[in-house]
Amino acid sequence: MSLVSEEFPDVVPYKAEEITIPADVTPERVPTHIVDYSEAEQTDEQLYQEISKVTWCKLMVFFSLLQVTSHWIPLINDRTDKDSRVPLILVGNKSDLVEHSSMETILPIMNKYTEIETCVECSAKNLKNISELFYYAQKAVLHPTGPLYCPDQKEMKAACVRALTRIFKVSDLDNDGILNDNELNFFQRTCFNTPLPPQALEDVKNVVRKNTTDGVCVDGLTLKGFLFLHTLFIQRGRHETTWAVLRRFGYDDDLELHQDYLFPLLKIPPDCSTELNHNASLFLQGVFDKHDKDRDCALSPEELKDLFDVFPYMPWGPDVNNTVCTNEHGWITYQGFLSQWTLTTYLDVQRCLEYLGYLGYSIIAEQESQASAITVTREKSLDLQKKQTQRSVFLCKVFGGPGSGKSGLLQSLLGHNLMHQKMIREEHKSYYAISTAHVYGQEKYLLLHEVFPDFDYLSESDLSCDVVCLIYDVSNPCSFEYCAQIFKQYFVDSRVPCMLVAAKADLPEVRQQFSPSPLDFCRTYRLPPPQSFTCNTASTPSKDIFIKLATMATYPSHLNSCELIWLQYHARLRCMCTCNRCTFCLCQNFLNSELLHTVKAKLYTAISSRFLLLAARLPVFSVSSGLLMHMSQVDLKSSSVWLRVSLGAAVFAVLGFTMYRLLLKPR
Repeated sequence: MSLVSEEFPDVVPYKAEEITIPADVTPERVPTHIVDYSEAEQTDEQLYQEISKVTWCKLMVFFSLLQVTSHWIPLINDRTDKDSRVPLILVGNKSDLVEHSSMETILPIMNKYTEIETCVECSAKNLKNISELFYYAQKAVLHPTGPLYCPDQKEMKAACVRALTRIFKVSDLDNDGILNDNELNFFQRTCFNTPLPPQALEDVKNVVRKNTTDGVCVDGLTLKGFLFLHTLFIQRGRHETTWAVLRRFGYDDDLELHQDYLFPLLKIPPDCSTELNHNASLFLQGVFDKHDKDRDCALSPEELKDLFDVFPYMPWGPDVNNTVCTNEHGWITYQGFLSQWTLTTYLDVQRCLEYLGYLGYSIIAEQESQASAITVTREKSLDLQKKQTQRSVFLCKVFGGPGSGKSGLLQSLLGHNLMHQKMIREEHKSYYAISTAHVYGQEKYLLLHEVFPDFDYLSESDLSCDVVCLIYDVSNPCSFEYCAQIFKQYFVDSRVPCMLVAAKADLPEVRQQFSPSPLDFCRTYRLPPPQSFTCNTASTPSKDIFIKLATMATYPSHLNSCELIWLQYHARLRCMCTCNRCTFCLCQNFLNSELLHTVKAKLYTAISSRFLLLAARLPVFSVSSGLLMHMSQVDLKSSSVWLRVSLGAAVFAVLGFTMYRLLLKPR
């Protein structure tokens, strides 16, 4: 009542009315609801209900502390949740009636009961420490000391040290173990929206120098000095400074990273995928450079461990080295580093958001949350409708029977030949592989996923992809049947482009028991013919097949897939495409037709006869018939090139246009 009226009332009721202090009149800018209790007017049941709802509790003390330790503290602890400790304020009331302070008596109790945040002596009659009392109450709730500091040992608790250590490493932008002036100013602006003047920085470092031996190094603050500063803040009652830092970096009252910080809201409509955007790539490039201390464009196991030191666990296992590109030592390269992040974003975007949160993306990139690092692509159905896409990551599911060469195909994407694959331990094997492929000059990520060869238990997620790779062993007569059955059961009516791969092409090819043959099967279902592939090479396996898969995934129109491949590989696809639907196949069939060969032969004969007749009539050639024939043959041979070119161009232009109108227009 003295707080509200700012004067001592003449008549004090047993129980004051409930009071709410508005947020705009409190230093912490939060509303405070005050509830009084009177044993004379209220029952124990009402008391228990009020205790279960409080966020802080004030215990009034007058002369004796016996009831505080024997009754009130046990009662409050028993009636509140064990996981959410209620801070207590121990108040010595009516201090105007005594001449001495009781703080020496109270300090042992405060040390014994860690839930007691502070102790205040006040007087409602003299208005002594009344407003301060409620300020400390708010402070006890918003900035509790208990999770940060152990008064018995006079040091910060392990959880607080662990959180501040992560904050130090995230703020150490060059990873040299020291916060220089620029990094300290960035830290200051991040947490308190204002930089420190140069003299203030020097004063801070001087305080650390006087109290610690290794707190300052090369005119910068070390981790030891950083922890000392926060210990000093807490000991001097300024633990709100430490809490401001902790909460800015995503920590909750239990010193765990808040779920809202790790998993910000990100809406992903159906049939859409997720990719890293340019800002995320720049951030990850900075993270890679920060930890690549030897500048060899690869992360050694020690460097990778140092990178993930800000994580509560190691996020990447040994299988990652067989999922992305590595150097000759088996260390993850920069391309492999970005590829793994791309894979995580595509397959599990929530995990990616969590990882970026641990690395402090929103802090370093100065973004609202990790969600700003993610691009949500438009629906795949819309891409198919418009026959173009802005996506850069494409998923290829690899189907094949046991021993067909699926793992070899995945490892070949990473540049690993058969010799390298034999050295991979079974527990380090990966069912994913991701790398880049260039499609018409644009860099795309191709993600291969080896599907477990269980024909009867393929789920919808197993079948969802951008392109399908059906692989069989050319040396195994029973291998192709699995691919044929998979295609006919799951993909024959699908709009997903499919490619058949004839693996282990270095081995003698045998006749497949399944009928029709792989080539006839492709002709029947209008697929590209089987693509020969082998990883049993002395050097890096060829990546042509992966470029073809990436091209088919980027341009998934089933009618035009062969055309797109031909545009990129026209010099090598003369015997490849047999779909009999694309322009390439129609022109090839026309040029090889008997009709065209007959026309060409007749035209050649007619022109040759006419040329001989004209030559015979010229006086310059009035010599023996043998010499005339010899010269004519020489001229015909020398003119064969331009004859073929002119005839081919003319016939192709006229008849090709006619065939196009007759065959393609009705479709």
